[in-house]
Amino acid sequence: MSHKNSANSAKLSIVVCTYNRARYILKNLESFLNQTADVSDFEVVIINNNSPDNTDEICTEFIASHPEINWTYKIETNQGHTYARNRGIAESKGAYIAFIDDDAFVRPEYCENIIQFYDQHPTVDVIGGKIIPVYESGAEPKWMTPYLLTLVAAQDYGDETKEFHPRKFPIGANMVYRKSVFDTIGIFNVDLGRRGDGLEGGDEKDVIYRIREINGKIYYVANVIVDHIIGENREQMDYIKGMGVGVGTSERTRIKEDGQLGVFKKILEEGFKWGATVVLYFYYLLTLKPIKGWTLVKFRYWVLTGLMKSN
Repeated sequence: MSHKNSANSAKLSIVVCTYNRARYILKNLESFLNQTADVSDFEVVIINNNSPDNTDEICTEFIASHPEINWTYKIETNQGHTYARNRGIAESKGAYIAFIDDDAFVRPEYCENIIQFYDQHPTVDVIGGKIIPVYESGAEPKWMTPYLLTLVAAQDYGDETKEFHPRKFPIGANMVYRKSVFDTIGIFNVDLGRRGDGLEGGDEKDVIYRIREINGKIYYVANVIVDHIIGENREQMDYIKGMGVGVGTSERTRIKEDGQLGVFKKILEEGFKWGATVVLYFYYLLTLKPIKGWTLVKFRYWVLTGLMKSN
């Protein structure tokens, strides 16, 4: 089943991949109604990854009620976030392709600021914006540190637009690519990424690594902002454990293609991260915040567990 508005020449395509998020998808779609950019400048591409809930009904009814926006709606039956993202790339017409989560909501200037930045920076390939966490529990969990924010898909490197640090990269709740970059480096690796309710990942990192191999430019753009709902389940240790094991498992899959050199580099990287984690553990212990330090240690251990799992 699909729904598609008439053809358009939008500069920006925003891809919303959704799975089983009927609770949030309506608010997500509503956030595109108050954009400061002209409606002819952007389109919204919704990829329903075969959700078993009533996501389909919500999306089709909302699209029919708001024909002023350029919508494309498709159902992708291949289960997996990367399949949905690749379908979004294929369906997009814009020169720039943005990805946001189905429980994230764009600010009014979102589209305008993306288009303006790319128009003014013709050599930049990828941008990542600010992702503000909105905790359903009403407060940040006591174990949270800046080093674990990306686990709940939040990101904030300040109010200055700048190149990403070589060890950092945009994350899926708010990342934008020139469409042409996928012609050069290929699309998302379907062996990576989440499937259904799983917590695997690595697909975003893999794409960024391929872009860096061709010396692509990757910027953090502070005024491209989304708000991201952090459900109470994401504050539980079972979720953080699942994320840690999922990160490790995904990394094991990703480095297979790099051979022994990739494995060696990963061992060095993990050794460095363990050293930094120990330092941070004692820092939080001395500042009377032991739960923060202990959570960092547990997360590092869970990543290692995923890396060492046998197939």
